Amino acid sequence: MRAAAFRDAGLSALVAFGLFAFLLGYRMNLVDAKLVTVTRPGLLFSVVAIVFAGRLAMLLWRDRPGAQARGAARPMRQFAEAATRIGRYLAPALLVVAVTLPLLVGRYGLDTAQQILTYVMLGWGLNIVVGLAGLLDVGYVAFYAVGAYGFSLIATTYGLGFWTCLPLSGLFAGLAGFLLGFPVLRLRGDYLAIVTLAFGEIIRVTLVNWTTLTGGANGISGIPRPTLFGLKFTGGAAPGSFAGYFGLPASLTWRSAYLYYIILGLALLTNWVSVRVRRQPLGRAWEALREDEIACRALGINVTTTKLTAFTMGATLGGLAGAFFATRQGLVTPESFTFQESALVLAIVVLGGLGSQLGVVLAAIAMIGGGELFREFAEYRPLVFGLALVTMMITRPRGLISGRTPTVALSRVKEISAELVAEGRA
Repeated sequence: MRAAAFRDAGLSALVAFGLFAFLLGYRMNLVDAKLVTVTRPGLLFSVVAIVFAGRLAMLLWRDRPGAQARGAARPMRQFAEAATRIGRYLAPALLVVAVTLPLLVGRYGLDTAQQILTYVMLGWGLNIVVGLAGLLDVGYVAFYAVGAYGFSLIATTYGLGFWTCLPLSGLFAGLAGFLLGFPVLRLRGDYLAIVTLAFGEIIRVTLVNWTTLTGGANGISGIPRPTLFGLKFTGGAAPGSFAGYFGLPASLTWRSAYLYYIILGLALLTNWVSVRVRRQPLGRAWEALREDEIACRALGINVTTTKLTAFTMGATLGGLAGAFFATRQGLVTPESFTFQESALVLAIVVLGGLGSQLGVVLAAIAMIGGGELFREFAEYRPLVFGLALVTMMITRPRGLISGRTPTVALSRVKEISAELVAEGRA
C-alpha cells in the first residue's frame, strides 16, 4: 500500500511539474526596455514538493488501518449534524456582525462588504435553481444583466427613482427566466447547461451590439443613486443632502453605509423568501424534482410548472441584485456580465454546498473577501484559488455544508447526510 501511495504521489508531482514549469519556473521582467527571462527553480520545486507531500499524506491518511472498516457515511453524518448545531449560533452571530459592520470598518471595508453581499444574494438566487430544483444553470449572469440594464434604462429614460425601478427590474429578469424556462423543459444535465450558457452569451452579445438601446460597449452612465425620503447622499453638506439635513460632516461614507444597508436588506429578503418557499409545497416539489423527475411525474407533480417557477424565482432575485449593482456603480457595461461571473456564482454555490444558505455565505466571504486580502498578490490569486478548489474537491466534495435538514419530519428532525442527497443531478 505504501509503495502504491509513493507511486501515486510521484505521478502527481510529475503532473504538477508539467503544469507549473512555465507558469512558475520562468518570469519575464522588463529591464532597460527589454524583456529578460528570469528562472525561478526554487519556487517551482517548492510547489512540486508541496504537491508530492500533500498527495502522499492524503493517501496514507485514507488508507490508514481501520479507516475502511469504520465507513464514511457515519463521519459525514456526524459532520452534518455538527455543522447544523454550529450554524444555529454562527448564523445569528454573522447577522449581528453584518448589522453593526458600518460602525467597525471604513469606506473600503463597506465597499468590500457590498460586493460580498451582492454575490451572497446571487448565490442564494442561483441556489434555488441549482441547489433546490437541481437544474444546472451556468448562464445565471444573463438575469443579473437584465436586471441591471432594465433598471438603468428605466431610471435614465423616465427619471424614476431607485425604489420605483427596483421591483420593475426584478419583474423584467423574472420574465426573462420564464421565457428561458420554456425551451429547456425537456432538457437535463449537460444539455441544460449548454442552453443556459448560450442564453447568457446571447444576452451579452445583444448588449454589445444593440447600441441604440444599450449604448454598446460604452454602456449606460449617469444612473441615479438611491435616496432616503428624497435626501441625496453626496460628498458635500448642501441643502437637500443627507449630511446637510442632519448636520453631519460631509463624507461619502454615508452613501457607502446606506448602500450597504440596502444590499443587506435585499440579501435578507432573498434568504427569507428562499427559506419560506422551501418549506411550502412548491419548495418540496423542487427538492423532489432534484431527487427524481420520473418519481415526480408518478406522484402527480406538474414538472413543467415546477421548473418554470424555479427559473422565474431565481431570475427575479438575480435581477434585483443587478439593479443594486447598477445603482452602486452608476455605470453598466457588457464587460461586467461575462461568463466568468456565472462561473464565480456557481462556484460559490457549489463550494458552500448545494441547497445550503449558510454555506453560500461562507463561500462568498472566502472567495470574494479572500480575493481582496490577496490583492497585493494578484499574480498568485488564480493559483491559490485553484488549489483551494482542488482541496475542497478532495476533502469536502459536496461543499462546506452539505447536509440537509428535512422540511417535514414525523418526530425529531435529524440531519440528512450528503451521501443520501442527489444534488444537481437533473
